Amino acid sequence: MTGRLVVLASGSGSNLQALIDAVAEDRLQAEISAVYVNRRSAYARKRADDAGITQDFVPMRPYLDAASDDRTGREAYDRDLAQRIATHEPDVVVLAGWMHIFTNAFLRGVDAKVINLHPALPGEFPGAHAIDDAWRAHLDDGLDRTGAMVHLVPDEGLDDGPVVVSGEVPILVDDTRDSLEARIHELEYQLLVDAVASLVPS
Repeated sequence: MTGRLVVLASGSGSNLQALIDAVAEDRLQAEISAVYVNRRSAYARKRADDAGITQDFVPMRPYLDAASDDRTGREAYDRDLAQRIATHEPDVVVLAGWMHIFTNAFLRGVDAKVINLHPALPGEFPGAHAIDDAWRAHLDDGLDRTGAMVHLVPDEGLDDGPVVVSGEVPILVDDTRDSLEARIHELEYQLLVDAVASLVPS
């Protein structure tokens, strides 16, 4: 039995590519059924097209414009996206660089495990600027390691769900912010494949 994945991405899609490559190389027994992006320019769309994977751009702005307030608009968007995803009957929904915090309207509407990839160790540096925050802590306070994790998304919390896998990255004396980021991303690619492999039906 092959697990079914739906991947959500907002940017370049390098984490999506790690999954595509792992499936193609038979390192991951899974099928990527669809990719959704919330930014028209997201390079993840081309990665999906190149791999022959269905992809769709679903922007939030129309939902916000039609709603009386941002929360109502976000919930309407989340419900609609959950319904679209449900048509693919995924086992796992992968947030791979997805820059939107889901409301419970999404999480209740998806009958699948939802996982998020975050470039920090559990309990450290939540939010969109985790690598910058770790680098600043290194410069200011001598932080000598950071890392990455994949965690479940059971609620509206920010980067704080139950951890599936995590790994540490040392901050080296000759590191730059960019060299540190590159090593974190390399770890992320492996952690994401490992996390998905542990969650899909075998």
